[in-house]
Amino acid sequence: MTQKDFIKGVDLSFVDEVETEGGQYYEDGKADDVIKILHRAGVNAVRLRLWHTPTGGYCNLDRTLKMAKRIKAYNMDFLLDFHYSDYWADPGKQTKPIAWENLSFDELVEAVYSYTKEVIEAFKSEDVLPDMVQIGNEITNGMLWEEGKIYKEENIGEVEIWDGIIPLIKAGLDGVKAVTTEADQIKTMIHIDRGGDNPGSRKFYDQMAIYQLDYDVIGLSYYPWWHGPYEDFEANMEDVATRYQKEIIVVEVAYPWIVPGEIPEVDDAPDFREHLVPGYPATPEGQKAYLEKLIETVKQTPDNFGKGIYYWEPCWIPSKQEWSVGHENNWSHLTLFDYEGNKLTGLEAFQESTNTEEDR
Repeated sequence: MTQKDFIKGVDLSFVDEVETEGGQYYEDGKADDVIKILHRAGVNAVRLRLWHTPTGGYCNLDRTLKMAKRIKAYNMDFLLDFHYSDYWADPGKQTKPIAWENLSFDELVEAVYSYTKEVIEAFKSEDVLPDMVQIGNEITNGMLWEEGKIYKEENIGEVEIWDGIIPLIKAGLDGVKAVTTEADQIKTMIHIDRGGDNPGSRKFYDQMAIYQLDYDVIGLSYYPWWHGPYEDFEANMEDVATRYQKEIIVVEVAYPWIVPGEIPEVDDAPDFREHLVPGYPATPEGQKAYLEKLIETVKQTPDNFGKGIYYWEPCWIPSKQEWSVGHENNWSHLTLFDYEGNKLTGLEAFQESTNTEEDR
């Protein structure tokens, strides 16, 4: 198992659904395996989310195992993203799996440990161990609510409680360690969404240090329209690296190649136009230039702690109207493939001299 010097990764969690239900990807007008297209373009790592028991049938353990085998066939690094939910987990919602709804807190902690351990055992038995494991997804405000919620409303107003989330994170970390050996070289990540918010980043990771949690990588999301100006992101990367002396991966990034609303498929997309980075328009060329800038910024993080990026859902093309998650695609303007699945020039930002004869 290898750890890449610098991760140029993508989150491909929707690819299984796109392909299974008729979507296709193209390079120079020729249909091809999208993972092959990405690898040929310089992508060297893939992130996959895992839901506990998703009602839509995708992103469950069985289908994620199958995707992991495809990733490993190209010798790519594999990041497994535990959501600890049956559905999206993010700062606005961290809903427990239905299977865990009636557990006591101690039982919930044990369930996180056992489930994490069993999942990692399943990947190990199939010889597709992740290179990195993410304990929770954007857990800025907690995980597995209500027990693991950090900010709670009580009679006196909002209170801040860390004694719920910490045992839950530790249970996930311990579940990974229970299966793996030093030779497996699996790293663990704790992920929040505050890429451009230094006070928010410090508030969270200070607590991780106070409770002495043993993890390897700080994961941040950074979208300029949600997480602040680019200069705030640059400053936060510098401070977080210096302050915590840990590897940092910007584990969710994206940038538009077109303005949403110009065609019907993306009418419900968020209006981010006032938050574009100056000098980087919403065009294929602007997207490529922005990604090149972002990669360079992460590489320049102090003490070489900036270890990579993952582009979130670059392949979520509008190949269908309704998805397993129950809504139309509002991400089509942020992909690295156009509406018909053709590779965009933005993908060239990942290019590096690592292609093999097999890929050509």
